[in-house]
Amino acid sequence: VEQLEGLKKTIKSIRNCELKRSAINMAFSDGNTNSKIMLIGEGPGAQEDQLGLPFVGRAGKLLDKMLKSINLDRKTVYITNVVNYRPPKNRRPTDQEIQRYYPFLKSHIEIINPKILMLFGSTALNAIIGNEKVISKVRGKWIRKKIGNCDPYIIASFHPAFLMRQPNQKKLAWIDLKMIREKIKKI
Repeated sequence: VEQLEGLKKTIKSIRNCELKRSAINMAFSDGNTNSKIMLIGEGPGAQEDQLGLPFVGRAGKLLDKMLKSINLDRKTVYITNVVNYRPPKNRRPTDQEIQRYYPFLKSHIEIINPKILMLFGSTALNAIIGNEKVISKVRGKWIRKKIGNCDPYIIASFHPAFLMRQPNQKKLAWIDLKMIREKIKKI
């Protein structure tokens, strides 16, 4: 908890940040700090910015349903985003913004030290795995990658906001969720 508070203070002290300048609140995290399952999304939207929590808008409600379908909830997982401040007009964070926040994200992952890391959307995938991978090709596959002192099983899936726009892709997200449910039984 002390390490997380230190990280939070460090992020709050960032200077000359367009994201921070235009945001109301920092949306640092939600969930169980002792969880072995960590979820990473893109960045806060309007409701997340208002409340200072990740995934609390419409996409968050869908995420809650997705988690419930595999017997998880916000008390059993830990949730954060690639960037902690809302990009203006809900735009995607720029590559420069992602690079600026990556050291904080890496520290965040190391502090939580998850066994399973679930990446929602291409921004989270690209921040953690790299730009050469596209989500449609890597979703549904386990990836191992050391992140600092952490060596989680990583799986990427479609962002809940994308699934609301493309409901026909929910069947693929369900496959990813079932893979997580099975992996939990094994670790």
